[in-house]
Amino acid sequence: MNSDKVTKAVLFSVSILILLLAAGMLYSLVGGSLPSFKAFGLQFIISGEWDPTYGREKYGALPFIVGTLITSFAALLISLPLSFSASLFLGEYFRGTRVARLLGILVDLLAGIPSIVYGLWGFYVLRPLLIDLGFGGQGFGIFTASLILAIMIIPYATSLSNEIISMVPNDLKEAAYSLGATRLEVITTVTIPAARSGIVAGYILSFGRALGETMAVTMLIGNTNLVPDSLFDTGNTMASVIANQFGEADGLKLSSLIAIGLLLFLMTGVINAIGKLIIKKMN
Repeated sequence: MNSDKVTKAVLFSVSILILLLAAGMLYSLVGGSLPSFKAFGLQFIISGEWDPTYGREKYGALPFIVGTLITSFAALLISLPLSFSASLFLGEYFRGTRVARLLGILVDLLAGIPSIVYGLWGFYVLRPLLIDLGFGGQGFGIFTASLILAIMIIPYATSLSNEIISMVPNDLKEAAYSLGATRLEVITTVTIPAARSGIVAGYILSFGRALGETMAVTMLIGNTNLVPDSLFDTGNTMASVIANQFGEADGLKLSSLIAIGLLLFLMTGVINAIGKLIIKKMN
């Protein structure tokens, strides 16, 4: 057997293993969530009630779905102008300079910091600052969680966008400069259109990270099982409620938490599929 066949066999085996792992996760989640769906049906998805009282248990995932989507979208909107500006700085204006290399190292370092560290910083620095500015009595809530999520995904989105912008062929830019285009015109008419699909992919991946973030959000969101009425209300996300209550849960409550995990799994898959569809249409 030659090296090409060995390589092909190894890659095929690894691909099948990944599919089996994903299928096994899905199977376990579906099996664990069946008691909850049998008890509440699809009402589980749209119900806002979360009552663990024995004898009249009733669980609904709506508060956590809403909390997850609001915090993730708000974090993405907050991070978008900052990360995009930083990626243009690194990949276009100061590309190849010592400043860009140093800043790139710092961005990569920030992207690798564990979420618990961000959570601690948010709890002891960001939350008191928001209290002093008058944002909420205790500083907990959707807005605080969104801010810490935005700070967490800025280096991630910046790093991905920078790599894509740096890959735009210089020939395209030089052709635009030869026609008399300014730096801003080259960026808006050449660089961004050429890198558009990759930039969108980077932000979709960043949004996916925000969806599943757990510890930092759990420490700052307030952990109330209610549908938030505004950005400054406390709430819960799908990941944070699982982290908070999984250790002491059993029976129907445990099944409901697993069902929330299943919904998060499916939501992430749908968002990634939508992202790939958008990228395909942009190419």
